[in-house]
Amino acid sequence: MPVNLSGKSFLRLLDFSTEEIDYMLKLARNFKDMKRAGVPHRYLEGKNIVLLFQKTSTRTRCAFEVGAMDLGMGVTYLDPGSSQMGKKESIEDTARVLGRFYDGIEFRGFEQSDVEELAAKAGVPVWNGLTDAWHPTQMLADILTVQENFNYDIKGKTLVFMGDAANNVARSLMVVCAKLGMNFVACGPKDNMPDQWLIDQCTPIAEANGCTIKCTEDVKDGCTGADVIYTDVWVSMGEPDEVWTKRIADLEAYRVTREVMAMAAPGAIFLHCLPSFHDTNTTTGADIAKRFGVTEMEVEDEVFESAASKVFDEAENRMHTIKAVMYATLR
Repeated sequence: MPVNLSGKSFLRLLDFSTEEIDYMLKLARNFKDMKRAGVPHRYLEGKNIVLLFQKTSTRTRCAFEVGAMDLGMGVTYLDPGSSQMGKKESIEDTARVLGRFYDGIEFRGFEQSDVEELAAKAGVPVWNGLTDAWHPTQMLADILTVQENFNYDIKGKTLVFMGDAANNVARSLMVVCAKLGMNFVACGPKDNMPDQWLIDQCTPIAEANGCTIKCTEDVKDGCTGADVIYTDVWVSMGEPDEVWTKRIADLEAYRVTREVMAMAAPGAIFLHCLPSFHDTNTTTGADIAKRFGVTEMEVEDEVFESAASKVFDEAENRMHTIKAVMYATLR
């Protein structure tokens, strides 16, 4: 039966079947080929979308804007100070207004309940550009990057997330790996593991797709023979500054180093959703170095800059996969 996602919101990958995720990935590959070949694909000419950002971003905003314009759509960007949503106007009322103006709404913010309410009330597709709970658009870019590096044969491959495995990226990776038949390993401190309810949700999905889910505090146990080593920043946007002290103490043992990559399988790749604190060339990186004496946080600079690092391919793939999501739900 053909996949039809027209009119559907994109809030979390738990809501999508393996076939639907595969469909969006194949669309993304086609759009990437067309983009690189200079083939116009303004298939959504005349439509308009709005981007609602409570949390700032580089890749998410640019991917949605360029993707939408490539598809022929108009784009309005509303930053945290440009909308009354949640301040003078409720989420529900904002949704009902914007749904009259726009064909699709992107939301990047804090609460998953906010993007779910937008989707329930807007009457048009709503796309989750990130919440504290989930990051589904990032997952498609990550998996496309893995596919490209393993000849599109990813079933049975093993992806290890190093660090704060309770965050939105790690939780989302567990879901997409289970759906697509990749073994998922959460490697980090006991207190930074995914919720048990999510593990319980994903375990039968993984079993049905011939793969496994594993949580371990032991780096050697987690990373030996892995095909993909993935990490993320240790403190997420919106978390208080005082969290740094505990996170550095808890997560230093889970920094992705040359030794970690040497444990992985031959040909293993390194991924990071960015931005990354791999040096002191940012104000935050310089501040952390001054306060804690740590010049590389979640990943060593040498790993970040190595041939195994595919982080900029991964960043580019945000555009192609987000384009696929918009087209699939608005066509």
